[in-house]
Amino acid sequence: MARIVMKFGGTSVADLDRIHNVARHVKREVDAGHEVAVVVSAMSGKTNELVGWVQNTPKVAKADSPFYDAREYDAVVASGEQVTSGLLAIALQSLGVNARSWQGWQIPIRTDNAHGAARIMEIDGAEIIRRMQDGQVAVVAGFQGLGPDNRIATLGRGGSDTSAVAIAAAVKADRCDIYTDVDGVYTTDPRIEPKARRLKKVVFEEMLEMASLGSKVLQVRSVELAMVHKVRTFVRSSFEDPDAPGMGDLLNPPGTLICDEEEIVEQEVVTGIAFAKDEAQISLRRLADRPGVSAAIFGPLAEAHINVDMIVQNISEDGSRTDMTFTVPTGDLDKALKVLDEQKDTVGFDVIQSESGLVKVSVIGIGMRSHAGVAAQAFSALAAKGINIKAITTSEIKISILIDGAYGELAVRTLHSAYGLDKK
Repeated sequence: MARIVMKFGGTSVADLDRIHNVARHVKREVDAGHEVAVVVSAMSGKTNELVGWVQNTPKVAKADSPFYDAREYDAVVASGEQVTSGLLAIALQSLGVNARSWQGWQIPIRTDNAHGAARIMEIDGAEIIRRMQDGQVAVVAGFQGLGPDNRIATLGRGGSDTSAVAIAAAVKADRCDIYTDVDGVYTTDPRIEPKARRLKKVVFEEMLEMASLGSKVLQVRSVELAMVHKVRTFVRSSFEDPDAPGMGDLLNPPGTLICDEEEIVEQEVVTGIAFAKDEAQISLRRLADRPGVSAAIFGPLAEAHINVDMIVQNISEDGSRTDMTFTVPTGDLDKALKVLDEQKDTVGFDVIQSESGLVKVSVIGIGMRSHAGVAAQAFSALAAKGINIKAITTSEIKISILIDGAYGELAVRTLHSAYGLDKK
């Protein structure tokens, strides 16, 4: 017998037929004698609909409107998960499974006060554990918790993944199964490279890089939590037959296991290729090279909630001037340029240049730590295809390369092949 947390995303619970299919997945684990908790997202498209209702309420079109209230925004958008949790509990009861729905505030899941993008501070799992031990399935509404002001606080898009991993850690679950519309984590996006392979195991650090660099399988914060608390996490498909052979395998269910490095006996040099579209590049030319300049650039950008990624600095020959180049999401480009223009006198740059429509392609693998020549291999492969590199950043387990958007898919396929990821 094991203790399992199962999470089902929006496409998995998109309508009543799929909710009943999810109930069969849950019943399979209950019938096997396991203690089970379930975390659910809102039905597919429902959160977008609720956000649209808030945004189209008179005088509340923008978050900077004086009439905008983030607490009421959370009260509205959190209702989607409440509906799903109740419907799934009813579906389970119809199959003879003892189930009860829970909202975030009932457990409670305590968060900070950042409504709309709250972080989980603590979870009291005692009552959930007691119910599980008594044979009851807890069906928990994901994406939400209780802020210090005793108001519902939502965790940001993809927050149900975070809810599931946090609850798994709180109840000391043996594993957390994330059910989605794909059957695992692949070496790259199969829609771009048909030869992409499903990975059997991925190290937490690798998955964290993949999630932050463009892979949409798991939300970044959920991977961070899983890594900190060492929650073994399986990515699985909810669209497979719940009763198919092997679906109930406790130790090795179908899908991809996200786990600690110690569980992987033989590590690949490169595990996968991730990519992120809609990147924009900003270059500040001929800055004074003195202490405090970088803070004067990136401080105001941070205050404007603009995420800066790749940063490259070039010093002039005499060391008096420098060029600073960095990337931001294309959607934030205009806001970033406005912020920087306001800082021109403080920063002291001569000219500001920008370019949008770029793509960041990243090579990821924990095996890079002990292998030389990985970066050179990428550069040679891209050069052979005539792909020009605009910027490069590296870490211990990744290489990120910025290129023109038109070459994004070609670069992904080229690097996937260069590292032999298309071979079985």
